[in-house]
Amino acid sequence: MRVNKLFIILSLSMGLVVIASNYLVQFPFTYFGLENILTYGAFSYPITFLITDLANRAYGKGSARKIVYLGFIIGILLTLFVSTNFSDLISIRIAIGSGVAFLVAQNLDIITFDALRQNKNWYIAPFVSSTLGSIIDTFLFFFISFYGTDVNWISLLFGDLGVKLFIAILMLIPFRILLSKIIDVSYQRSQANLNGV
Repeated sequence: MRVNKLFIILSLSMGLVVIASNYLVQFPFTYFGLENILTYGAFSYPITFLITDLANRAYGKGSARKIVYLGFIIGILLTLFVSTNFSDLISIRIAIGSGVAFLVAQNLDIITFDALRQNKNWYIAPFVSSTLGSIIDTFLFFFISFYGTDVNWISLLFGDLGVKLFIAILMLIPFRILLSKIIDVSYQRSQANLNGV
């Protein structure tokens, strides 16, 4: 029961973070003269990698992919209806860029985390997978969304990436805090399987 509850919480959380990030990426960060190199979406999006890594740790890569796909369906569909202006080409490109970048980067994160999950240092798998995922996601999103437009997307790309990498490091703190709870869930799941429950 607890395992299923965690799966639902992670799936819904993924969808909500995707919706928030897709909405917030439209707004420049207007403090400290950073409006030309940073959007608010950079602050929320790295949480998706935390969710994916927790799911991967709790359930393995197959279930982590399900959470990514459920989050994608929830997040992208709602984004299409809530914040996409279908009469504006850039708005449509943002929706497409977000979807493609999300799926590619999250799957890269899952593969990388799974390959490194046995490392004796707990932080290696989430740090490396989130870093690679953030780089790929940021490049794909900004290229698909803004290439060939008058938007200064290269500056935005590097500004967003810098913040995403910084927040990816910060996300190691909640990952470590939640790790013991995730291990407990994994243990309960394996015991339930052994007992035929």
